[in-house]
Parts: sequence; structure tokens; C-alpha cells
Amino acid sequence: MPAPRQVILVVEDEASIAETITYALSTEGFAPVWKTTGREALAVLATQRVALVVLDVGLPDMSGLDVCRELRKQHAVPVIFLTARSSEVDKIVGLELGADDYLAKPFSPRELTARIRAVLRRSNGAIPATPAGWTHDEAKCRISFFGQPLELTRNEYRLLAALLASPGRVFSRDQLMTAAWDDPGASLDRTVDAHVKTLRAKLRAVAPDADPIVTHRGMGYSLREE
Repeated sequence: MPAPRQVILVVEDEASIAETITYALSTEGFAPVWKTTGREALAVLATQRVALVVLDVGLPDMSGLDVCRELRKQHAVPVIFLTARSSEVDKIVGLELGADDYLAKPFSPRELTARIRAVLRRSNGAIPATPAGWTHDEAKCRISFFGQPLELTRNEYRLLAALLASPGRVFSRDQLMTAAWDDPGASLDRTVDAHVKTLRAKLRAVAPDADPIVTHRGMGYSLREE
């Protein structure tokens, strides 16, 4: 007996985009459920098991960001945002919302399905929550490296916590500024680079041979998975 198809909730008010997405998902073996408003989406989540939500930011009744905030109160389901404006990306990847990924329109259905499969693999435990050598006590805002508590500034802690939450994921400088600074618009790319430099120095002081923060030229930074 074949395994049941995973349900993907598509929340998109533009019919042409939604139809393209649902067709692509169906051909890839998923079971898409399409809704056009945030309230309809929250109603589905309250009554049906969903593997992942594809969530448009610009909905007619409420912001997709507000929908994400509401669903996060009750559900741990992964979320991929769709956005029409690149200026929204910083808000979308605001890590406090728990967004797993985003795509800016226009996008290819094949890319979306590939992103969905990648997020589902991560959420099913393919990527460890915390790499070896790290301990993160979120209640105390304390991160330890190989048993040694790190003395971090507020922004250093927030930046490192963002990297630690998604090992292997490449964060742009803008995304890290959104995660670590109260007013990211007032910060500069070089500010992130300077903080990464000081973090690396503090980590080397604990483990001189370790180099856990990876630089991706032209893209940003990630935390080494192993």
C-alpha cells in the first residue's frame, strides 16, 4: 500500500500563480490544498495535518507575516514565504517568525518544489538541531563552545544564535542584520563582517583549531554542520 501523500497548504490569492503551484506539487507527488486568505489557512491548520505551508506575504485579509505569527502559536509546521517585492525579504526572514525559507516572485515551480523537499528533509531531522561542540541555553541567552561559556555582546549573541539555529544554511548579511540588530536599516554590511571577526576570535580562544563560521563569498555566512 503506497504511503499517503504529504499535504502542502498553498496560501495565495492570485489564481494563476496558485494553479501553477498546485499543478507542480501534484505532479511531484504532494497533495496540495489551496486557500486564498489567511483566515482560511488558519482554519485548515486547525483541522487538518499539514506537512508544510507555502505562504504569500500579500494576502487580501491579513499579512502573511501575521498569519505566520498566528500559526506559530499552535503549530511547528515549516513555512516557505512567497514575496513580490525584494524589499520584503528582510522582514520575511525575520527569524523570530520562524520562517524556514522564502522565494521572490517570479519563480519557477521546479525551484519551489526543490525548496519544499529540502525544508521537509531538514524538518524530518536530516540536519541536527545543534552541531557537536555547541550548547545553547536560550532561556539564559548563553552559548557555550566545547563546554566554555562565551562572553558575547547582545548583537554577537543574536548573530551567533541565528547561525546556530540553522547549521549549514547560508545567511546573507541583510538576513543576519535583521536577526541581530533592533534597527537593521541603520547598520552596514561591514558591521556584520566586524562582528563575525570578533566572534571568530572568541571561538579560536576556546578551540584554536576550530573554524565553525564559514564565509560564502558574495553570499554571506553559515555555521559548519560538523
